[in-house]
Amino acid sequence: MLNLTISFIVSFLATMFIVRVSHRHSAAADRDLSGVQKFHVRPVPRIGGVGIVLGCCLAVAMLTTRDLPLAQHLALLLACSAVVFGIGLAEDFTQRISPTVRLLCALAGGALGAVVLDASLVRVDVPLVDAWLALPLAGGLAAVVCVAALVNAVNIIDGFNGLAAAAAMAMFASLGYVAFKVGDPLVLGGALIMIGAILGFLVWNYPYGFIFLGDGGAYFLGFMLAELGILLVARNPQVSAWYPALLFIYPIFETLFSIYRKRYLRGMSPSLPDGIHLHMLIYKRVIRWAVGSRNARLLLRRNASTSPYLWALSLLAIVPATAFWHQKFVLVGFLAVFVAVYLWLYTAIVRFRTPRWLVLRKYTDNRNR
Repeated sequence: MLNLTISFIVSFLATMFIVRVSHRHSAAADRDLSGVQKFHVRPVPRIGGVGIVLGCCLAVAMLTTRDLPLAQHLALLLACSAVVFGIGLAEDFTQRISPTVRLLCALAGGALGAVVLDASLVRVDVPLVDAWLALPLAGGLAAVVCVAALVNAVNIIDGFNGLAAAAAMAMFASLGYVAFKVGDPLVLGGALIMIGAILGFLVWNYPYGFIFLGDGGAYFLGFMLAELGILLVARNPQVSAWYPALLFIYPIFETLFSIYRKRYLRGMSPSLPDGIHLHMLIYKRVIRWAVGSRNARLLLRRNASTSPYLWALSLLAIVPATAFWHQKFVLVGFLAVFVAVYLWLYTAIVRFRTPRWLVLRKYTDNRNR
């Protein structure tokens, strides 16, 4: 728990410093208030990932005095994340890095993890596929693709205050619990450090949105989730390969469904932004607080009210994954349940048939139009 406490304190203080000085140095502020994926009402710094990474790094540095071998392994993991976090941070400052370059860097980060940490996808608990993964390089290549996919998936769900960070924190808590059950100090230590660092960031991000994760922060969270999930399965044969599949299904399925929707239903490039991700639809059609208002305080409340809906949805996968981490067929069953619930909810909202019990409140402020 000391690691968690240290990463929390450092992340909290570093993020506070960024928030305090952002009004003087606005190079990394998100000033686009009118884009299809923009729901804030004032320029906000988008380099919250810096505080999270600093919290993790200093916690690992302090760990060297108590458990040097563990600290060395965690330091290697953080070093592998540098290329992913770095390209995301560059995008936060310049907003000119192409999606192709960012994808290549995510693949490079996964490749580093496979080589340096031996974080390869050794099995998926499907005999024919497992036989293919046993071939030279196959498991490493599969892991590289999985890492890049989750890196981008976490970035996609980072749409509202606290949404991606809190969902990721719950996933890290699950990874830590399972690692504790199987006695894996590397995954447990990494998960605890990440939980503390995310908490330090969330104090400033939710509900008031003083700072955003940015691409750098979202990429870093996705990378660490993917690597710890791969390592947990690779190092512990009693953990089902379907455990991380269910644990990460919310950002993964959001991404897959987004690609399908854009490419085949709308005929557009999957890399282009649109305004009909599930979290955006919930904001527009389910959270009816302050509809028609331009009051910043009311819109901020509406923004913050959106995330709990998606947290609840993600918990539909995280809770059973945590409870049944070693039971393949139960995990597969809950995976199907999650997909069914997601599609039902998305379809209901798109067709304006949202169940009444889901709607928060309808409020129209004619005075602020």
